[in-house]
Amino acid sequence: MGWRFALSRRWLGYLALVVVFAVACSFLAMWQLARREEARQEIERVEQNWDSAPVSLAEALPDRESFDADDKWIPVEVTGTYLTDEQLLVRGRPLGGAAGFEVLVPLLLEDGSVFIVDRGWVPAGNEQDEPDAVPAPPTGEVTVVARLKAGEPVVAGRSAPEGQIATINLPDIQERLGMPVYTGAYGLLASESPAPSTRPTATVRPEPDEGPHLSYAFQWFVFGLLAFVALGWAIRQEYRYRNSDDPAEQERAERRRQKAAARRPSDNEEEDALLDR
Repeated sequence: MGWRFALSRRWLGYLALVVVFAVACSFLAMWQLARREEARQEIERVEQNWDSAPVSLAEALPDRESFDADDKWIPVEVTGTYLTDEQLLVRGRPLGGAAGFEVLVPLLLEDGSVFIVDRGWVPAGNEQDEPDAVPAPPTGEVTVVARLKAGEPVVAGRSAPEGQIATINLPDIQERLGMPVYTGAYGLLASESPAPSTRPTATVRPEPDEGPHLSYAFQWFVFGLLAFVALGWAIRQEYRYRNSDDPAEQERAERRRQKAAARRPSDNEEEDALLDR
């Protein structure tokens, strides 16, 4: 009978399924490689921008509505007055396993525009869904150094009580304030002058971690390859079954049995192994 059965509709259907599976595995592997590249780019941004010298806000953000992703983490220096009455708490921000809030305070600039400053993290209260206390920002004119970060999208279904927000959506904050706000990016506080006696917990430098994306990509490629190996093994098994009456195949089967028997330990060897234990 030979191998003609492998060209049957059934086996061609199996081959099509394996090809589809392998293509899907390849797409998933490439997606993981793309995720790894994104992580590597983020590591490079941190390395290049985190400790760079502060630049003016106008230089970093010449347009209030736009932001270049390569400028993430760049420190900017800006002078203004905190609008303490417009402070907002961003809920659902854990740190070190503890629930808490990010503290946003609008900074009013000389030209009448507003730059949103994230002054840091505070823990949730012990008995209520808000902090027990929030360190106050400096009053009067203050010079702030903050690292830029893009705003966040609106998340459907998330809500927050008065004085709190679910996400740092800068256009939404602009609408709340009724003032011209920098909606391209906000700033993570690095320092304030004059410096207050206490402040919320500062944002720490992100760890350079690529994540497991490379190993996941390798696994998906292996899965796709193993699908073809499994198909080949299944075809080979059916060939042996269909050709079991062929003398040549019977001879090969006998050689396989002899090799398997040679690999098995003898009774004496098994007894010795048990005694050695």
